[in-house]
Amino acid sequence: MAGHSKWANIQHRKGRQDAVRAKLFSKLSKEITIAAKMGDPDPEKNPRLRMAVKEAKSQSMPKDNIERAIKKSVAGDGDEYEEIRYEGYGPNGVAVIVEAMTDNRNRTASNVRSTFSKNGGNLGETGSVGFMFDRKGEITYPASVGDADTVMMAAIEAGAEDVESSEDGHVIWCADTDLNDVSNALEAELGETESTKLVWKPTTTTELDLEGMEKLMKLIDALEDDDDVQRVTTNFEASDEVMAQL
Repeated sequence: MAGHSKWANIQHRKGRQDAVRAKLFSKLSKEITIAAKMGDPDPEKNPRLRMAVKEAKSQSMPKDNIERAIKKSVAGDGDEYEEIRYEGYGPNGVAVIVEAMTDNRNRTASNVRSTFSKNGGNLGETGSVGFMFDRKGEITYPASVGDADTVMMAAIEAGAEDVESSEDGHVIWCADTDLNDVSNALEAELGETESTKLVWKPTTTTELDLEGMEKLMKLIDALEDDDDVQRVTTNFEASDEVMAQL
């Protein structure tokens, strides 16, 4: 299984154990507010907002928090944010993409560069690692929604590109521009998705041992601790034995 999926699982396990989720909810709220400002405040008329709300719900974000974030955009409250993508290399040459929303480009760039340097990485130029990833739509369902054949047929009918099924669930891939249409078609057939979002999917991966994984996790944790950083994607690959030891 590629790094993006395994890292998502690590985050999920860690997230269940965390008592405080204020930082995560803050980042989800920011995405919702920005999406609503850029389009219609009605999720049914704004695909990006719809996906942001769905992602917030999948992280158990309270309904009141979601509605408050949307109202904030309608009222015109809050700072003006711009979206920036940073690219670089982590320990052992792992490719790292950092997506941020900031009201101060200089502050964020300085913080991200410092975090890379302090944790065995190097911040590169835009495009330095982006060629190792494809921008894709990722839709997930729990295993309970159906067997692999059932989900595969539904995905084909919906216009998806690929499906990865395991005992953990189903991951359905589609073109980034088709995500809203494919997710709508799948929900009509299989019910509400577990998660619907745009991701950077690695096309090539870097194998890590336990020591390498520990170093990488330290870097990712430090990056995600920055309030301006929305998400971090890497292209690591690790054996099941290494993952079990983390």
